[in-house]
Amino acid sequence: MDTNRCILIGAPVQAGTRRLGCDMGPSAYRAAGLGPALIGLGLSVEDRGNLAPAPMPEMPHPNPVVVGLAEVAGWTAALAQAAYDASAHGVPIFLGGDHSLSAGTVSGMSRRAADEGRPLFVLWLDAHPDLHTLDTTTSGNLHGVPMAYATGAPGFAGYLPPLAAPVDPRCVCMIGLRSVDPAERVGLREAGIVVHDMRAIDENGIGILLSAFLDRVAAAGGLLHVSLDVDFLEPGIAPGVGTTVPGGATFREAHLAMEMLHDSGLVRSLDLVELNPFLDERGRTALLMTDLAASLMGRRVLDRPTRSY
Repeated sequence: MDTNRCILIGAPVQAGTRRLGCDMGPSAYRAAGLGPALIGLGLSVEDRGNLAPAPMPEMPHPNPVVVGLAEVAGWTAALAQAAYDASAHGVPIFLGGDHSLSAGTVSGMSRRAADEGRPLFVLWLDAHPDLHTLDTTTSGNLHGVPMAYATGAPGFAGYLPPLAAPVDPRCVCMIGLRSVDPAERVGLREAGIVVHDMRAIDENGIGILLSAFLDRVAAAGGLLHVSLDVDFLEPGIAPGVGTTVPGGATFREAHLAMEMLHDSGLVRSLDLVELNPFLDERGRTALLMTDLAASLMGRRVLDRPTRSY
């Protein structure tokens, strides 16, 4: 596996949300210059184009509000296979698409980690935990279920593809939460997921919180998957998302997190999700997300010189 090789995979998924526009996300990232930005860092880039969902039969669910289940199942199968295949050759970067796509990317990467005899850790940068099950969701929007599915929560059998290797929820760290439904609060507590909401960031700083998690990943010899949702960010700097929640991460907090992730050398895959170009302002959110991805892959504002005393 070549960590200097980035494999771009478009995932024009919008079956997980009722708001149209996320399917334009992959094109927006390409238009924002993600590929050339990575090449400018000395990395090799392979763009594998956009995926399509695997065909799935319609699957009615007892929860009547659930929508798009068959299509999300098809995307989950296609993305899990794509993640597993691409991660053998480089660092896959998934260009979304709504956050339901992570049901596939995380499960595919967990299968890859299991093949290597290593645990998969997941860093979830998001305003929401996306920890609903098919039974607990009240909106029916399946961008709210991927982490429950990937960590093996009950209720998905027969609806989404079987998991080859469920993620241990204790290996998941969620940073930036500020919109959590009651059922998700219970799920977070029972699962043992590490949670750092925006108050924790305010009180401690994002660097201390992220550093502790990265130390755990390194000590366990784990693989790290990063899932970056646009709504992790303060809406004032990233308006191009249909799930804005005030009080998100600042420009510098987000870049610091990306720089620390690069320094760790632990990241094996990346999701860029929930970009809705229809809601953006002259591409500013796509450009910011592209800059953050470049920071994760090694771009620095200034290399710190060694001081002599």
